[in-house]
Amino acid sequence: MKAHDGMYIDGAWRPAESKDTIEVVNPADEQVIAVVPAGSALDVDAAVRAARAALPGWAATPPADRAARLAALRDTLVARKDEIAETVTAELGSPLKFSQAVHAGAPIAVAGSYAELAASYPFEEKVGNSVVHQEPIGVVAAITPWNYPLHQIVAKVAPALAAGCTVVLKPAEDTPLVAQLFAEAVHEAGVPAGVFNLVTGVGTVAGQALAEHPGVDMVSFTGSTAVGRRIGAAAGAAVKRVALELGGKSANVILPSADLAKAVNVGVANVMSNSGQTCSAWTRMLVHRDVYADAVELASAAAAKYGERIGPVVNAGQQQRVRGYIEKGVAEGARLVAGGPEAPRDQGYWVSPTVFADVTPEMTVAQEEIFGPVLTILAYEDEDDALRIANGTVYGLAGAVWAGDEAEAVAFARRMETGQVDINGGRFNPLAPFGGYKQSGVGRELGAHGLSEYLQTKSLQF
Repeated sequence: MKAHDGMYIDGAWRPAESKDTIEVVNPADEQVIAVVPAGSALDVDAAVRAARAALPGWAATPPADRAARLAALRDTLVARKDEIAETVTAELGSPLKFSQAVHAGAPIAVAGSYAELAASYPFEEKVGNSVVHQEPIGVVAAITPWNYPLHQIVAKVAPALAAGCTVVLKPAEDTPLVAQLFAEAVHEAGVPAGVFNLVTGVGTVAGQALAEHPGVDMVSFTGSTAVGRRIGAAAGAAVKRVALELGGKSANVILPSADLAKAVNVGVANVMSNSGQTCSAWTRMLVHRDVYADAVELASAAAAKYGERIGPVVNAGQQQRVRGYIEKGVAEGARLVAGGPEAPRDQGYWVSPTVFADVTPEMTVAQEEIFGPVLTILAYEDEDDALRIANGTVYGLAGAVWAGDEAEAVAFARRMETGQVDINGGRFNPLAPFGGYKQSGVGRELGAHGLSEYLQTKSLQF
């Protein structure tokens, strides 16, 4: 596939300072599809310097003009929708229909939402004898993951630009091609030089250099909790602002009054989506003991339908990790009712859609984030027991509650220690804040709450 052999810095593609490279591999067949540069600290420094130089002009640009650039960016992404989907399918392994609907569709919606917010957000308000003014935090380091590569880029870059910040993006090394497409779209949209910059590279080199750079005012990171701790420590040493969207082990609580078949089928679909590589996936299904056997049977049948529907996981390491968790679940006494650790194909990084029954809350597969197409089903005795299990992990990113009465579901959801809860299959809302409790992160993305992460507040007293 087409790939740039340089970095997008200060409005142009320029040769990388580093001679190291990254091979981009199609996880479906293990073929190398492109090679991109692996940036060094020198590349990061050049990008940060460009962002700092562009900051005063972009911060002073009227919000309506920033909104116009974001609207143009949205339109450019719309025009490139097919190319985006094909690129994500090639480097992530996502089925093309899913790439078209989600990997290309969601970023377009988010970019559009920030085009509107940039024009309407109240950057200034009168409070008593003060004027409270919100202004951009400064230069933002955006470090993004591979599982929703373009969505996560747009969810950081769009609000940062709307706020008046400038950005240096370091995308995941597994999915750099769609990040290069995004840089092209930014250029076509007429965003001024230096406002957005792209450095491809590995996290331990380019990512670390970016997080530690003294010219960076804020680090926004999405990824594992383990890496998030290191990012937070590096940023904290310089008292930078951080936004961390980290791991999850979300509970899907099916109360006795719920439509069991619907709740189970939607729950299985949620876990298998994107080959299970979703931080907010409802990977723990909690069912009342009286209907537990029925739920297990329904989930097993539903999972069997996904064998030909989902794509591979992103790389060999992730495949090995997921299969290792499945083996751990069996060793700890969980009962396999679908799938298993054996690879379903000889070539590519495939994992069978897997469902575990007879899972207890303390088992590894019920506590740790697997990040693959693996569902665990747990039984509970009553609502208090269900709440104890649901809240019984170090994570708190998302979740779901199902009940025959919506008010009953809402009452339970309010007691869950998690950042977002879907009620009876509620739809994704790009304007609603997304982020976690506990070790699932710090800060929020999307909507007005996501925009406010990139602002700092000044009070003028009269």
